[in-house]
Amino acid sequence: MAEPHHEGELKSVASAIELLDCFVTDEELGVSQVARRLGVAKSTAHRLLTTLAAGGLIEQNSENGRYRLGLRLFELGHLALSRVELRRESRALLEEMREVSGLTVHLAVAQGADTLYLERLPTLRGMQAMSEYRRRWPLHATSSGKAICAYDPVSTQARIAAGFPAFTPNTVATREQFLAQLAQIRRVGYAQASEEVMLRLASVAAPVLDAQGFARAAVSITGSVQDLSANPDRLGRLVVKASQRLSKMLQHRAPA
Repeated sequence: MAEPHHEGELKSVASAIELLDCFVTDEELGVSQVARRLGVAKSTAHRLLTTLAAGGLIEQNSENGRYRLGLRLFELGHLALSRVELRRESRALLEEMREVSGLTVHLAVAQGADTLYLERLPTLRGMQAMSEYRRRWPLHATSSGKAICAYDPVSTQARIAAGFPAFTPNTVATREQFLAQLAQIRRVGYAQASEEVMLRLASVAAPVLDAQGFARAAVSITGSVQDLSANPDRLGRLVVKASQRLSKMLQHRAPA
């Protein structure tokens, strides 16, 4: 049986993590907002905020008194990304993709029900259609997410359980539509998304597979609808070739 003191420490850590998650959707939050989201007293929320601020994980805006993520998290996040083997291995390949396509390229993985972008190499053409950039989008709304789900039943079920929020009229809306698209991806080898997270933006992606045939990541090319509709087969072949090369690199380095 855990000691009460240790239980309290673990609860505090869990509360701190939950607090940091509040800033995924909001840039700044006040004490009352944090208290409501965590379901705790304002005094508890304030204590958590000041403790995390002391460690540099969040900081207080001196002009309005609200809190936001701190630069210490930025530093740790970049350190974590720099140590991700997949990101290191893919860098030269992504550079080549960007050079050949002239468009923005991404490396993404699944995290729960979401697509998490580990790397982005932008171009001016690729950025012009992107009115908003996030590192995280729901799996069903991105070509990378769908490419991963086509070869990863765990991610597929996570997305189905989480539902299908719509960002535009073109976003996948139902389980049946989602599964039909995944079957199509397995037939052609790559995924497409057109104006599903924002209007005018399109992408094409292919999965990076491990030795067992499960998706570990996806590589994608992003640009305007006009850019990708001009020669979709060429871009599809490009991401498939790149994903196959990265798959072989990772499989070759995997321990026997």
